[in-house]
Amino acid sequence: MPHNIAVLGSTGSIGTQTLDIISQFPDRFRAVVLAAGSNVDMLIEQARKHRPALAVIADESKYGRLKEALDPLGIETAAGDEALADAMERPDFDTVVTATVGYSGLLPTIRAIRAGKQIALANKETLVVAGELVTRLLRESSSTVIPVDSEHSAIYQCLKGEDTETVKKLIITASGGPFRTWTREETARVTAAQALNHPRWHMGAKITIDSATMLNKAFEIIEARWLFDVAPEKIEAVVHPQSIVHSMVEYVDGAVKAQLGIPDMHLPIRYALGDATRLPSEERPLSLSDYAQLTFEKPDPEKFPCLTLASYALTKGGNAACIVNAANEVAVAAFLKGKISFPGIYDTITDALGHIPYIASPSLDDYVATHHATIEYAASKCRG
Repeated sequence: MPHNIAVLGSTGSIGTQTLDIISQFPDRFRAVVLAAGSNVDMLIEQARKHRPALAVIADESKYGRLKEALDPLGIETAAGDEALADAMERPDFDTVVTATVGYSGLLPTIRAIRAGKQIALANKETLVVAGELVTRLLRESSSTVIPVDSEHSAIYQCLKGEDTETVKKLIITASGGPFRTWTREETARVTAAQALNHPRWHMGAKITIDSATMLNKAFEIIEARWLFDVAPEKIEAVVHPQSIVHSMVEYVDGAVKAQLGIPDMHLPIRYALGDATRLPSEERPLSLSDYAQLTFEKPDPEKFPCLTLASYALTKGGNAACIVNAANEVAVAAFLKGKISFPGIYDTITDALGHIPYIASPSLDDYVATHHATIEYAASKCRG
């Protein structure tokens, strides 16, 4: 009997690759819920192919088109964030792939946890925004999380069969993005087109810009702290331009375990969907003979100041990381529209951290209020 799956963010990079894998293993997986942000045409195309029980579009202005296209097929439709969150309590699926971008993944993931679903987590912002709350809810639920991010999947695999008490350090690798060798003066003049030209990975615009600023590594450090219950001082990032070593775990005896693979998200998605079972792949395997060198270097915090926000947010705690995430969402959108400079992304975040009230022990309502207040404030700053 196949695993029934809800794919949140089905039209994005992770979502489309998830559906590729579902198609490859029709006897093992079935897409029961498909949800997208605004790309209604692709959602309709996916629904016609996979025939889910439910298709949800977050953008309510697109609902009429979705309903008209899918009603004749007997596919239930819905629209809006609340409808998406409500769908997480449906009894006809057991696994949720959270592949939405940014804050939008938080509320449906929490509802899925409360409903006891298995979570294949590709939305790092869920743990960045509310890691303490989410991990507490997981302890109270039958729900489990398997990470989909390549870095956290690598760590998850390296920890298999090990005593977590023997972990000395988690080492998260970073490609360094397109500006690894640029000077600070050169990065100050970066254009959106340059920032979107990632040397190794093909991702959505938001994630690609986060990679260019290295804020994605700050987020991944925060996520790792909550996923693996490791003290922040035991997590570090290292630049690895070839993107072959996806992350490493150092143990107290000096051993270092690493997970290697070609830069392709199908592997960690397949591993998560298979519930840590290794499913066969027809994709090109890694051949180390193709790589004359695998190099590693320390990231430069002066060149990439956003990386330092991981330490700040984890040390400060409370709603600090929620502020960082919300301000970054606004700043990245403003940069892509040419409203602020590349360094202005960091400036917008730090400005918001100095303005939005700090809450030491936030509730879910506090996180929601913090997110919206930060969005409003950062938007006003980016308008000038």
